[in-house]
Amino acid sequence: MRFLDALLGRTRPVQPDLDALFAVPAAATTLQAALDLEPTGVGAVCFRTAEGPAAARAESEALSLLTADQAARVSTSRDEYGYTWIAGRHDRDDLAGLVTDLHAVNSTLADAGYGPSLLCTVIGFTGATDARRLGLVYLFKRGTFYPFAPTGAQTRDNALELQIRAQLGGELPVEADLSRWFPIWTTPAL
Repeated sequence: MRFLDALLGRTRPVQPDLDALFAVPAAATTLQAALDLEPTGVGAVCFRTAEGPAAARAESEALSLLTADQAARVSTSRDEYGYTWIAGRHDRDDLAGLVTDLHAVNSTLADAGYGPSLLCTVIGFTGATDARRLGLVYLFKRGTFYPFAPTGAQTRDNALELQIRAQLGGELPVEADLSRWFPIWTTPAL
């Protein structure tokens, strides 16, 4: 079957490496020490919603995992492109708990067969002494992270993003192709 797929130009969907998220708390220490950026305690998972009872059941199971955690506050929304966002909120000091909850959502959806529908996970950061905002974005299909630093409705701080890439290059798999650093203006994580 692989030969036929190659001959016809078809590719198989990449399975996401969900465990990469567990490297974020260590990277947050670097961001705090080097750039004075602290976690906000908010993160969100974005995925393409499938139709049918199996998809609804998988989404419901993911939400029930988060609502079972007494420390987490959960919300669900859809953006203008039809993607679903499941956002979790923890105390600012509980980044490990937030990452664990986001991993649980991702795992639940992937185990239900929706791994190829996972788009990204975004974890929010903010400047400790200023109004800078940062989303650390994990792309499932690439298995890489990139920084997204919005400064306004449709503007972003490219210099800060490149600075963060330089700081986190040794700790996280950072996306090398800058054209894949998509702006995610409507994420509830920021």
